[in-house]
Amino acid sequence: MAEGVKQILQMPIQLADQVAKQAGDVHSSYRADCADLKAKTERLAALLRQAARADLYERPTRRIMDDTLQVLEKAQALVAKCSAHGLLKRVFTINPGAAFKKMSAQLDNSIGDVSWLLRVSATRRHGDGGGDDDDDDRYLGLPPIASNEPILCLIWEQVAKLHNGSLDDRAEAAASLVSLARDNERNGKLIIEEGGVGPLLKLVKEGQVEGQEHAAEAIGLLGRDPESVDRMLAAGVCSVFSKVLQESPMKAQARVAWAVSELAGNYPKCQELFAQNNVIRLLVSHLAFETVQEHSKYAIPTKGHMSIHSVVLANASAGNSSSGVKHLRGNATAAADDDRQPQIRHPLGKHSHANKDQMHAVIQSTIAQSTKPQYPSNGGSIPAGNGSISKQLYHNPQQQYTFPGGPALKGREAEDPAIKAYMKAMSAKALWQLARGNATICKSITDSKALLCFAVLLEKGPDEVQYNSAMALMEIARMAEKDADLRRSAFKPNSPAAKAVIDQMLKIIEKGESTNLLLPCVIAIGCLSRTFRATETRIIGPLVRLLDEREEDHITREAVIALTKFACDENFLHLDHSRAIISAGGAKHLIQLVYLAEVIERLEALVLLCYIAHHVPDDEALAQADVLSVLEWASKQPFVAQKQEVELLLAKAKGKLELYQSRGSRGFH
Repeated sequence: MAEGVKQILQMPIQLADQVAKQAGDVHSSYRADCADLKAKTERLAALLRQAARADLYERPTRRIMDDTLQVLEKAQALVAKCSAHGLLKRVFTINPGAAFKKMSAQLDNSIGDVSWLLRVSATRRHGDGGGDDDDDDRYLGLPPIASNEPILCLIWEQVAKLHNGSLDDRAEAAASLVSLARDNERNGKLIIEEGGVGPLLKLVKEGQVEGQEHAAEAIGLLGRDPESVDRMLAAGVCSVFSKVLQESPMKAQARVAWAVSELAGNYPKCQELFAQNNVIRLLVSHLAFETVQEHSKYAIPTKGHMSIHSVVLANASAGNSSSGVKHLRGNATAAADDDRQPQIRHPLGKHSHANKDQMHAVIQSTIAQSTKPQYPSNGGSIPAGNGSISKQLYHNPQQQYTFPGGPALKGREAEDPAIKAYMKAMSAKALWQLARGNATICKSITDSKALLCFAVLLEKGPDEVQYNSAMALMEIARMAEKDADLRRSAFKPNSPAAKAVIDQMLKIIEKGESTNLLLPCVIAIGCLSRTFRATETRIIGPLVRLLDEREEDHITREAVIALTKFACDENFLHLDHSRAIISAGGAKHLIQLVYLAEVIERLEALVLLCYIAHHVPDDEALAQADVLSVLEWASKQPFVAQKQEVELLLAKAKGKLELYQSRGSRGFH
């Protein structure tokens, strides 16, 4: 027992002895009542001495000792009155029975509280060695101190088991805390305040698979606000999670990856701390496992390891000798930032279909070469699955794991396919949350060649893996839009991984089937608008088709925002992109949105229409669609007056149209 807890017990023990002695010395008419108080005080003192020899859980000990000390002080004052003389004695004799009855009940409560505290300690000792008494201690009941807040007692009991119980008891206690934390946020705060984080982290680090899973899930549920996450960071959660992601069985690693996503999502300031503890590298290695063989800097060391980087370069070099992939060689020396360089070329050119087939062959060859020596059984394929992976995972019987010193490749290959898929889903989710708003981590992820992993998983992964991969790519693209260095390094024109990502996102946009995937892909393409060249025709068309009124409102709005990033003044190639939008039939869709959509969609569509009219006012398609009349109508609407920047843009667009379009060329609206 800690020295601090021993000091807490000293004063109650001394005071209990004093009260018992004073009660025994009373010789007045209250002798019988004082004798009862003495008996109960002596029993309480004996329990307190027993507690001084036990290994107690500090949080309830402090609470119970504070209340016990107050009760003993009141008992001492009552006994002192029994020994009084004169006026004080006559005043006290008015109603002595009620005072003794109340004090007796309070002493009983203190005895009950200390007895419960001892039973908790006894449970912990029995849990270490087992025995017949274990079943008797499973249900400890509620101590009187918890009558007004029974949840607090349940939390105390489970945290006490976590401190020194057997591994099975600790796993059971962690599962109970998961249930309590999931119920409401207040329970989670109580678990943290009552010292539950430390033993949970210890169980994550040292427990068996089931205990590690429950403890990691509890940690993830407890991190619902920045203050709670901050306390977990102070307890060392980053280093513990890093160790588990490197050494533990995959089921436990998957839960830890989920917990990382929860903590990073609720408190972005912890992103850097996770990165400093190599969590990014470990998550990428799990993402690359049986997806593509990762760069040696990020891969889990194995014999016969083959670098994806070297394989990609070998394929690219071989392809450069043929005329079909000249764009990879020709763009190698081009400037990467096309904010000011109009000659920037994205690896999607006018020969897009031919390039697509060739690039697909490069990627497939890369995957085949890098995975064949290690995974002859399945060729590195990703387990197919329908619905939520997390629902499939726990229908499988628990397996035996042997991981000597680290995640042995053989042990990882032998995992259940559902567990592998769940691991990838949680790794992608964790990387998504870690990348959000953090350019440094985004660069670390893209430098690891994780983009190629995301591209493959976006194409072949189960639903949850695809969604989390798409969201991770969306966050990386958002940061690339703001950070020119990240944009140059991650989405440079000669990057096979960047091309693979763009190809997969365009496939999803062209199909337009999955709303969950469609939204992040549209946002990502819009954020990457400055990486595409003027002759690129595959990008604009699918986005314009999403403006159709049959699409859901939020999809239409994001498509308008994405196209606006192509047509706005900040995009160097806004003239070419504006003409491409008109050629794809965007004008008529935008007019319908301006007239018929909700206010927010109206404003977004009006902004895009103004940019197009301002950049290419002489286009005949705008005259035939009578865009000028639409802008004149919009300028009189109240929703426009609320946005000054929209009013200014609208005025510029109207002026350009009036200058370049004669009234004879306008139709009638």
